[in-house]
Amino acid sequence: MDVNAASASSSSSSSSSSCTTPETEDPQFDDGHHERAPLLLPTKIMDAADEKGERPDLSEDTAHQISVDPWYQVGFVLITGVNSAYVLGYSGSVMVPLGWIAGTCGLLLAAAISMYANALLARLHEVGGKRHIRYRDLAGHIYGRKIYGLTWALQYVNLFMINTGFIILAGQALKATYALFRDDGALKLPYCIAISGFVCALFAFGIPYLSALRVWLGFSTLFSLIYIVIAFVLSLRDGMAAPARDYSIPGSHGIRVFTTIGAVADLVFAYNTGMLPEIQATIRPPVVKNMEKALWFQFTVGSLPLYAVTFMGYWAYGSSTSSYLLNNVKGPVWIKAAANMSAFLQTVIALHIFASPMYEFLDTKYGSGHGGPFAFHNMVFRVLVRGGYLTVNTLVAAVLPFLGDFMSLTGALSTFPLTFVLANHMYLMVKGHKLSAIQKSWHWLNVIGFSGLAVAAAVAAIRLIMLDSSTYHFFADI
Repeated sequence: MDVNAASASSSSSSSSSSCTTPETEDPQFDDGHHERAPLLLPTKIMDAADEKGERPDLSEDTAHQISVDPWYQVGFVLITGVNSAYVLGYSGSVMVPLGWIAGTCGLLLAAAISMYANALLARLHEVGGKRHIRYRDLAGHIYGRKIYGLTWALQYVNLFMINTGFIILAGQALKATYALFRDDGALKLPYCIAISGFVCALFAFGIPYLSALRVWLGFSTLFSLIYIVIAFVLSLRDGMAAPARDYSIPGSHGIRVFTTIGAVADLVFAYNTGMLPEIQATIRPPVVKNMEKALWFQFTVGSLPLYAVTFMGYWAYGSSTSSYLLNNVKGPVWIKAAANMSAFLQTVIALHIFASPMYEFLDTKYGSGHGGPFAFHNMVFRVLVRGGYLTVNTLVAAVLPFLGDFMSLTGALSTFPLTFVLANHMYLMVKGHKLSAIQKSWHWLNVIGFSGLAVAAAVAAIRLIMLDSSTYHFFADI
């Protein structure tokens, strides 16, 4: 197939889309081939892929709203993710296995590397003269159909596991709240997980797409501040009153190797969403510059609460810090209840962000395509489809409620490849002709190094799941 013919066909297809596509901000991609930039792959390889029918059919059509949000709203979406109730676990899952020096350096280094990788990905949002509003579309445009499918699978495994972890976390917060008032053990974790899944489903029915969160992002920030400030202050008070803590890294040498690898995966998980193109799709033009503003907002001001509660929790309780910091703190019952309920409510909002790519796919492919988002038939569709998706999430969460394991395995299987391996390799494919030998070597080092880390982290996480599975039974009340 002729490249220019393919470009013309692609241009014709995109012009029928209901979404307005802004002009590319990076003129280097426009050198006469219009919709397809020959920099993406050698032209012969691209032509061969077209002849074999390996180019995916990409479309900017979407049932959701795009290109409408200011950069600061997108920044709050990112901050909602980074300061979710997962931050209450980093003292135990990151600092305890790594210690003060490695843990502190790891958090700062992971932030710097994550900022860099996300900035690379943001700069690829407009390639070949068009926006790529889905991660799989960008990968498919660069690599072809097979990687399009692989990227889709990795991303949705990543998001499914994150959402499962959120439901577990919400269930733990509910159970902790109940235990503050009654210690009869009647409300077990699986019941709390079921309640959490139901509340998440109710929220999903009423919020049609990511841009519609708006005021809920303000509530999310408020809830985050409540549980982070309470955890910080109570940890500070406990730490000042407690005797000297033990900061030694627990476990034998062999166990430490696996827990260290798992902690590295948690570091990666802490800062990254695995859905940056989908979030960037909601931002107003110029999409690259505005996304970079949102990223700087996330990795500077937005990350300070994470550092504060993580370091304070470890300082106060040392190697005895639990995987849910509010289980360690001592204080008035009503204050601890407020922190736990804030964690529960913030988790409901955060889950909706990470479920939105799945919702967008289902709404676009199977939705009616007409009427407003709150038309009766569209509401019924959301109840059935989103309710079914979250039912599966909730069932998995109740069967295997091992929160730390989900964080580690998610970082290994999906976050490493999506955020670091693919981002660096795609940047090489698109910008390689402009990079020096040193720059190319740097990107290849990232690709190879993070691929190795992903394999090691997956092995460590699977081992952890096997150990927990032998300790706890299905539907365990932990």
